[in-house]
Amino acid sequence: MKEKTIDYMLRATWMAVTKMYNEEAGKKDSTMATGFALISIDPEEGTPSTALGPKMGMEATSLSRTLKNMEEKGLIERRPNPLDGRSVLIHLTDFGREMREYSKGVVLQFDEAVKAAISEEDLQTFKRVANTILDLVSSKKIYSTEKI
Repeated sequence: MKEKTIDYMLRATWMAVTKMYNEEAGKKDSTMATGFALISIDPEEGTPSTALGPKMGMEATSLSRTLKNMEEKGLIERRPNPLDGRSVLIHLTDFGREMREYSKGVVLQFDEAVKAAISEEDLQTFKRVANTILDLVSSKKIYSTEKI
């Protein structure tokens, strides 16, 4: 393909970022999904398990597997939600807090490297383009049966 499609550029970039994050996480015997979950859990109040999936954009099955592995590694613990006896809050253990800080550092280091290599104007353009694509996809206008 002489010209790369927008889809190709998005997938190739995200796959490269995913690989990079998984390599970094692997240094701590972890994964990108675990790091993302650690960052998504409120370190003070905990987070309802039902809120994590939508927050992370993960399917329930994948999230359940990730949380099970995190619990086995001593990163999290499940506690009954005092406000709703039917639900469970996911809390970080001390080790989980430590790994959360490591994960945040990895993300911030990536962010700083990108900011150092790309002008502020280009970053703002990228954000506008990415938000427009997200809006197009979220609004389901791309493959709508109605003519635009």
